Amino acid sequence: MKLYLYIILILILVMINHGSCDSTIHVGHRVSLAIPLEYNDGFIGRAFLMDYGDDTKQIEPSFRVALSTEANKGKYSCSLEVFLGDVKLKGPKNRIGWRTGTSGQGVERLQILRTGNLVLLDVLNQIKWQSFNFPTDVMLWGQRLDVSTWLTSFPRNTTSFYTFEILYNKVALYLNSGRLKYSYWEFKPSKNRNITFVELGSNGLELFDDKHKKIAQIIASWKVQPVRFLALGNRTGNLGIYFYSSTTRKFEASFQALNTTCDLPLACKPYGICTFSNSCSCIGLLTKKSHMVSDCNERVPSRFCGGGTTQVEMLELNDVVTVLKDAPKRINVTKTTCANLCLNDCKCVAALHSYGNYDDPSSEQCSLYYLVAGIKQVEKGLGLSYMVKVPKGTSYHHNNPSVKKWVLIVVGVVDGLIIILVLGGLVYYLVHKRRNNLQGTNNDT
Repeated sequence: MKLYLYIILILILVMINHGSCDSTIHVGHRVSLAIPLEYNDGFIGRAFLMDYGDDTKQIEPSFRVALSTEANKGKYSCSLEVFLGDVKLKGPKNRIGWRTGTSGQGVERLQILRTGNLVLLDVLNQIKWQSFNFPTDVMLWGQRLDVSTWLTSFPRNTTSFYTFEILYNKVALYLNSGRLKYSYWEFKPSKNRNITFVELGSNGLELFDDKHKKIAQIIASWKVQPVRFLALGNRTGNLGIYFYSSTTRKFEASFQALNTTCDLPLACKPYGICTFSNSCSCIGLLTKKSHMVSDCNERVPSRFCGGGTTQVEMLELNDVVTVLKDAPKRINVTKTTCANLCLNDCKCVAALHSYGNYDDPSSEQCSLYYLVAGIKQVEKGLGLSYMVKVPKGTSYHHNNPSVKKWVLIVVGVVDGLIIILVLGGLVYYLVHKRRNNLQGTNNDT
């Protein structure tokens, strides 16, 4: 039976992919997609049912719409998805079925527009529902997002997620973890001008005020090809603007908000430091009993939270900072006061203190963090001090994961050979000296 269903699925895919798809489906049209009777982890079924097929106007590649089902955590998630070539642009996560809330509004057809906007139209061609009003992690050319809206992406194997948000005074990238929220990149219009909406144009992301006047632009298209979409990366949290290369026949980034690995919020795991070589070095925290309390995979145990300064202390890490911003901040405080503020805050796990300058010593600032992430190595002498909360009596060392076991073995062998040569030379010297002494005694006799 399972094999039979797979055969049906293949036939459906072949018929739809090679059939006469157009950009419109009218009321009454039905498409079926078979799934295995038994749950099959990793199963993906997809039937393409529409494409924007005006070859005289559409820039390669074209938009397509598919009915898709995927295995996800013991169940199958079914959705309509829009594709630009091989890039998936939409598709609600963990949602069974699909609803638009347009019942009784006279909807006559479902259509994919030239921009990639999936719309429901009535007999008068009025839009009753559109996918552009429900952005996920991608923004297409010609798409507009009003202030207080955002794109969202979810990295795998973590409870954190990224958002790209349009605010009144800036557009910004945020790392979200539970109720915590920290920015790690932002772009502000000059002269403190307010934003009403943004739109992705052919040359980049354009920012407009309430009079529809363009007040700023994130330039992206240094290539001849126009911009096709903007995306918030699920893995890195980086923001990119992409064009389609007719040479490589792939989408390539013409703009990225962050160009260095260490500027990414989750370049390393918690309690990991991103180094100048763009590799991760763990902070090894050891108690006096040589018990590992925290490494790159863990946080300081919650049992130390609320224990007061007798159970925990602040450990200063040399020449490192965090890329996370928008943490609660205090001004005109010393480093000692900053450390105590975090120690006395049950939820605080780290603090960043910036020293005042010679002209204004009162400009010292203290930022308190409830998440240890985004740590990167910096040059000395920047006047910054990053501290983490650890169990009292803890020392720390860097544990660089790039050091391989065979390197340690080779070092051990070399050290052993050196010791053997030194001891051998010493023995040879003593034996040789004793022999010379005996020969001298015999000659005197």
